[in-house]
Amino acid sequence: MIGVKPYIAFQGNCKEAFDFYKDAMNAEVQGMMSYGESPMAGQGNDDNIMHAVLKIGDTIIMAADSMSDQHPITVGNNISLAVGVDSAEQAESMFANMSEGGTVTMPIQETFWATRFGMLTDKFGINWMFNCEKPHGDGQHGE
Repeated sequence: MIGVKPYIAFQGNCKEAFDFYKDAMNAEVQGMMSYGESPMAGQGNDDNIMHAVLKIGDTIIMAADSMSDQHPITVGNNISLAVGVDSAEQAESMFANMSEGGTVTMPIQETFWATRFGMLTDKFGINWMFNCEKPHGDGQHGE
């Protein structure tokens, strides 16, 4: 996932929204994983979506259901820009630069899907995610 893609957080209705978008825009759901299907099973509502990918023409939109007690959302703060990079060093550098004057919501770190992943809100109030996937499709968070 090299590049920047929109990432939408839903309040428990990601699957319903993506099914609607798929039908309304003749789009393709390219992947959908619930929390229960992931290593995060048992940490909340296992039926909620941890990660989904929708292709509309040449555009990719990604989404998930928020773990609302940890990351409450409201319409307006539920869209992030997801930046994919190809090295952990690049992810760490961009994350450090973008966090200046902003608020880190998840420190950049290794996850089960990425060598580095972190989230922040920049000093202008824009939400960002930085992701460097593990090689050879070890994770399922990206495309």
